[in-house]
Amino acid sequence: MATKRDMIVRPAHDLGGLPAGPVVPSDHEMTPFEKSCHALLNVLAAHKLVNTEEKRRGVEDLGAEIIGDLTYYERWAVSASKVLIEKGVITSEELGARMNEIRDRLTEAAA
Repeated sequence: MATKRDMIVRPAHDLGGLPAGPVVPSDHEMTPFEKSCHALLNVLAAHKLVNTEEKRRGVEDLGAEIIGDLTYYERWAVSASKVLIEKGVITSEELGARMNEIRDRLTEAAA
């Protein structure tokens, strides 16, 4: 667990110099979720709703444990969602309702 001093000096996403296993670079074809997320983030940026700095701040605000549990695009999706809620573009209730609609639609399609 990070000390209080470490949390002030080192943002949650900054892992440089910490003990870790080797980095194994790998390339993979993007999943449909990753492609959709990437496209949506580009649209949000083009419409000046969420910019790179806001997304980065949102990821940093997640904290080390959550960052470690999410994939790259999941981090960006959560961060962009938080920014849109903060700006009043959407509400958390609207986001939750839409997520439930999508989950239900995917469940029905899989059945």
